[in-house]
Amino acid sequence: MSENLTLDDVAVPLRALRMLAADFGHLPAPDVHVSTIYPERLELSFYDDLPGFEMWREALGADPDAVTYREQGDGRTRVLRSTAAYAGAELELIGYGDIAVPVTVEAGAA
Repeated sequence: MSENLTLDDVAVPLRALRMLAADFGHLPAPDVHVSTIYPERLELSFYDDLPGFEMWREALGADPDAVTYREQGDGRTRVLRSTAAYAGAELELIGYGDIAVPVTVEAGAA
């Protein structure tokens, strides 16, 4: 579907972004992505900022029970995902956070 789309074809998520900036300008700034592949979607990503993800999820009223969790990078990174509708756009919230690697202590070290 991405062939020959115009900027008008992605106006819905861009309009939602403008409204988010006006309504939630006090929240942490996400990485923003608009795609011609999904012209109705606005993606807000939070790198190393799971609290920022949670603040946005709560502000948008996304159900906490609908947040999905997975791990990537051989279990070093947790990924949270949630969706919400806002101003006619599908918002996809994605939060990335490091998973603490346990420190092993050798026997006899102190």
